Amino acid sequence: MRTLSWDGYRNVRDLGGLPTPLSATGTTRSGRVARGPRRELLTAQGREDAVRWGVRTVVDLRNADEHGPRDGDPDVAGREWVGITVVHAPTEDPTHAGFLETCGPILDSPEYWAHNVRLLPDLLRVTLEAVASAEPGVLVHCSAGRDRTGMVTALLLAHAGVPPEHVAADWAESVRAVAGRGHHADDRQSSWDEDQVEAFLAQTVPVAQEVAADVAGLLDVVGVDDDTRTRLRDLLVG
Repeated sequence: MRTLSWDGYRNVRDLGGLPTPLSATGTTRSGRVARGPRRELLTAQGREDAVRWGVRTVVDLRNADEHGPRDGDPDVAGREWVGITVVHAPTEDPTHAGFLETCGPILDSPEYWAHNVRLLPDLLRVTLEAVASAEPGVLVHCSAGRDRTGMVTALLLAHAGVPPEHVAADWAESVRAVAGRGHHADDRQSSWDEDQVEAFLAQTVPVAQEVAADVAGLLDVVGVDDDTRTRLRDLLVG
């Protein structure tokens, strides 16, 4: 089962179980990397569920001003997660004028992923190095677990040999999981119905596939060295 059940935590999946010719089993390995939304949503039971799955390291893709609990979060949200290493590795720079101008209107679409790589390669390199340096049992998350998390996990999966159509389908699962939930007033997808979601996916799934198909070139732009590439691949297929 790729969909995980961690109390209080919607839209969390194991990156294992996806097809790849690079693995002896024919699929990515389970229990190695999970993707999800902001960890402050986890209840105390949810944290226990995550640890039981194997979480050792959290790679947080958010900017500094997004950290911390919000109204309505579980009481445990503001407490240290004892025994878990949290690495802050943002993929965006809100002070970068070119990034905001180019990517601001499309931040909920994979159309921005290649631009993020081109404009902020150093940030993405640090992010990927953080994942590569972690022991198996990594939770990668942003806020909703859809856009920044979608970009990073698309690179991880594609680099592990997962075919582009399956990479894009994994991203689409997160779009469906969070659309219409009303979780962010400034997120247009919060009010979408099923028809709007599917119309959006019809336009954007091919874009996600194109990104996945060009993963080697994108990692070149980011400047990911051979050792990091090997460790990233081994994390999911080794």
